[in-house]
Amino acid sequence: MTENKRKATPISDLGEFGLIERLTDKIKLKNQSTLKGVGDDAAVLGFNEKKIVITTDLLTEGIHFNLMYVPMKYLGYKAVVVNLSDIVAMNATPRQITVSLAISAKFSVEAIEEFYEGIYEACEYYGVDLIGGDTTSSLTGLTISITAIGEARQSYIVYRSGAKKNDLICVSGDLGGAYMGLQLLEREKEVVKVNRQAKLQLEGYDYILKRQLKPEARLDMLRVFRTLGIMPTSMIDISDGLSSELMHICKQSNAGAKIFEDKIPMDNETKAMANEFNINPIVAALNGGEDYELLFTIPLNEHKKIQNHPDITVIGHIVDASEGTMLVTTGGSEIELTAQGWNPLKR
Repeated sequence: MTENKRKATPISDLGEFGLIERLTDKIKLKNQSTLKGVGDDAAVLGFNEKKIVITTDLLTEGIHFNLMYVPMKYLGYKAVVVNLSDIVAMNATPRQITVSLAISAKFSVEAIEEFYEGIYEACEYYGVDLIGGDTTSSLTGLTISITAIGEARQSYIVYRSGAKKNDLICVSGDLGGAYMGLQLLEREKEVVKVNRQAKLQLEGYDYILKRQLKPEARLDMLRVFRTLGIMPTSMIDISDGLSSELMHICKQSNAGAKIFEDKIPMDNETKAMANEFNINPIVAALNGGEDYELLFTIPLNEHKKIQNHPDITVIGHIVDASEGTMLVTTGGSEIELTAQGWNPLKR
């Protein structure tokens, strides 16, 4: 994760339009629906009978990321992924993004180019087009705003509001890793603040670090759904923690839920780091967030279709709203879930 040493060019040497041209001159469009991308007053998209799905996310230095331990290239990649994940959570395919930045004078042209390397890597991996955006100056730090655009047939689109009683509650992948990766990075940051000669001690934690620094959107799960012949009744991506996301589904579906502690999937490295921090691993899974896995519900009669899939775990079921949203512990007691996920506006 060492950054390449490059000669630093002040952004003022290029100006706004020079910087935009330098960052976008290598764009190659991949999707037929992109009729016009960068270079005009607006992009032009054509989707025929398909529906357009759009989402926007804002990332601010010091609130959402810390450049003391986040490489610029990884930041660019993650900034794209967190938006694509929202499109995927609608059971839609991402096609285009726009990128807008507010940049302070502390950043060089090369630093922003490195950021864009991550953006381009994500666009290439997920097959999306960068079609425009904006840049402006900032008095402090870096602010990133990305809009993602996707498409889906109307019959494919999945909302949070479709969960029904007895539906199975499922998650893709495993949970809590991104949160424990963040705890590790924050711990090492504090060590370096005390001793400027110290280096971040990150060896042996590759999995949880990648979950935090370079997560992936679960676009592959849409293909899994098609292959297995299932259609989720509700779905959301896990960006703010399992508890918060499940409560969103229950509120909008006018339902309750029971999930089981011993069914929630976690990686061994996540558990080990949680134990090192004296944190109950289930707390990381419930409240940590930034895993960008999919939380979804399916009808009970489709259980056989998913029961042998290695990347789907049934963690509970939907109940009447009157029964609340509950965690059943390994000891058999029930605890009401609360939305303790990350909230940047909460004091």
